[in-house]
Amino acid sequence: MIKKVILRRKETKSFLPKEIQLESRMYLSSVYKDRQPLRAFSADECKKHLNGLLDVGADHVDWPKHEKKYWAELSINVPFAGVELDISTDEDGNPVNQEDWIRYKWAQRHPHVANSKKEMDSQFGKRFYILDPGQEVRTKNNKIQVLKDADKEFIKASGSVDKMKHIVKLMSNTTNPDTLTKEELENLLYELKNAEPAKFLKFATDKDLELKAQIEEMVSLEILRKIGNQIIYIDEILGDTMKDAVIQLNDKKNSGKLMELRAKLKEAKS
Repeated sequence: MIKKVILRRKETKSFLPKEIQLESRMYLSSVYKDRQPLRAFSADECKKHLNGLLDVGADHVDWPKHEKKYWAELSINVPFAGVELDISTDEDGNPVNQEDWIRYKWAQRHPHVANSKKEMDSQFGKRFYILDPGQEVRTKNNKIQVLKDADKEFIKASGSVDKMKHIVKLMSNTTNPDTLTKEELENLLYELKNAEPAKFLKFATDKDLELKAQIEEMVSLEILRKIGNQIIYIDEILGDTMKDAVIQLNDKKNSGKLMELRAKLKEAKS
């Protein structure tokens, strides 16, 4: 599998000319913990992956000394544009470029390296990040698929006033869907879908959508009580969470209770 990533550094404000900035260097160097340099692997894995790269073999009496020296002196020169690391593997899963693959594994464990630019910018002490162009493509495409699926489910939902009401009830706590016309419902649902497509998709495809919306209605009409996440009917805890309450009410032995609650809901709304 062919795969390449780029180790990039944090950009800092500078008044230097662009051409000088492009020539500047920053090094990702070894760090110590408990008087030992950072290693990318366990002791056994080091023997497997470093064997052949050091001056002595893994079975040599001086292997520990040479192995420690390797990690202590490991440093990656990161220019302004970043440094590309080839982490491709062959059909058997072995690295094609052993040194790049080792440096990548080491960087992943380094306390100064983040998994993304967003993570680097939000965490103190992170001065480098790993850019995976392939992952960025996959992430963008996943978002597109969610948008496409949300659009399909919106078309389905807009054909049912009841379903639109259920989704609006769960996505918008401030809006009473019963006060809206079909057109107003559809407009609001469209806005909610565009604002939070993944959340909309989750509710639109939920097999328990109707019951969850009814439970929320029962809480707002004080047929049920909600303390924290607990759903309570009179003095009985139906569930510690919405999920638990749905499981409880869907249980055949509680069908009578569910009918009773729905009757109270219908009466309260009439």
